[in-house]
Amino acid sequence: MSEQRTTADRLAAFSDAVMAVIITIMVLELKAPEDSTFESLLPLWPTVIGYAVSYLFIAIIWVNHHHLLRFVKEVTPRLIWINFAHLFVVSLLPFATAWMTRSDLAAAPVAVYAGIFVLVEIAYLVFEREILAQADSSMMSDEARRLARRRSIAALVIFAAASLVSPFVPLLGLGLICCALVLYVRPEAVSNARVRNLQLRR
Repeated sequence: MSEQRTTADRLAAFSDAVMAVIITIMVLELKAPEDSTFESLLPLWPTVIGYAVSYLFIAIIWVNHHHLLRFVKEVTPRLIWINFAHLFVVSLLPFATAWMTRSDLAAAPVAVYAGIFVLVEIAYLVFEREILAQADSSMMSDEARRLARRRSIAALVIFAAASLVSPFVPLLGLGLICCALVLYVRPEAVSNARVRNLQLRR
């Protein structure tokens, strides 16, 4: 049991390191203007928005990743490879963010950005399913599992809609991405659904 916990901790530590590198790569796109005026900051607004959204998304990924790892009983080779696949698609965000911001939120880059979110969400769905399969009812109720699955599917649908809308209305596509992010802000709220319902019944 202690060995499994150590392996899970190593998986978490590696994932943390990868996400830290991803954030570092993104922040390098925030280059200071050569002029020393406030007006020179205005052209940077697409970069700031893109960085802020991507940073928030990676922060939410980390929070949910950390939350799910609490349910891991055995770190199998399958789980390790799923985690690698999940981190791979997340690592594409700096490229998509840079392209989107350099083009001033043009249609094609925003559509690609939304498409990467779709891939990230699919990878997260597989990762979530693999981990929750190890959690018994005392760790997570069936109701909480259903809520988690519905939330993930809803987010996937919103990301897919964003990728379809972005070629025509890029800002709307970006807005839909932000709406999907809200679903994952508090992962513990889904896990504690059974507790809240029991309290309400009493």
